[in-house]
Amino acid sequence: MALIVQKYGGTSVGSVERIENVADKVAKFRDNGDDIVVVVSAMSGETNRLTEMAHGIMDTPTPREMDVLLSTGEQVTMALLSMALEKRGYGARSFTGGQVKILTCSTHTKARIQEIDGSRIQAQLEQGNVVVVAGFQGMDEHNNITTLGRGGSDTTAVALAAALEADECQIYTDVKGVYTTDPRGVEDARLLASITFEEMLGLASLGAKVLQIRAVEFAGKYKVPLRVLSTFDDG
Repeated sequence: MALIVQKYGGTSVGSVERIENVADKVAKFRDNGDDIVVVVSAMSGETNRLTEMAHGIMDTPTPREMDVLLSTGEQVTMALLSMALEKRGYGARSFTGGQVKILTCSTHTKARIQEIDGSRIQAQLEQGNVVVVAGFQGMDEHNNITTLGRGGSDTTAVALAAALEADECQIYTDVKGVYTTDPRGVEDARLLASITFEEMLGLASLGAKVLQIRAVEFAGKYKVPLRVLSTFDDG
């Protein structure tokens, strides 16, 4: 039995049907006896929709209120996924970043994680529940909601894996792994069997979108085994 942290990006949870598909994947791991913590992004397009709404009211919305607004996208996903798991007969509990005590600095819209208290998650795992956490967000020392910047759910997942001493962190997206170049635009892109943290950090710093650079930094610092997988592959 392993403790696995899984992260599902916006395209993976882009509709109710896709959230149901994610629930099926998570269920297979539970059936194998694994403990699962799932980190979810907002449904694809939701963060842009919320941002447009904010700019429809203010030309320059205040960063604090933008964090309050944008954090709601992940909360929708976490609740829907928990419902989908419960429908299938699996115990599931959803939590915001603040509820699981992901403590960040106070820099709104691009906060950095400072500390994570994993006790609440551990208690739920011990009860046999799947824990679903809203990615991309935390809370500062003044109890203000903060967000981690674009791609921040990757960082949430890796940081949780480090804090919980998970056996593996799996990042699910719409490609099968890390390629030599973007496979969505280049036909002869090659899938890499493995890549070092240093090499991945270099790719991320050059603009590769497969992983947020802070997530790679966390994985390298805390030696978190990290895999990039496709949500849409069977199995």
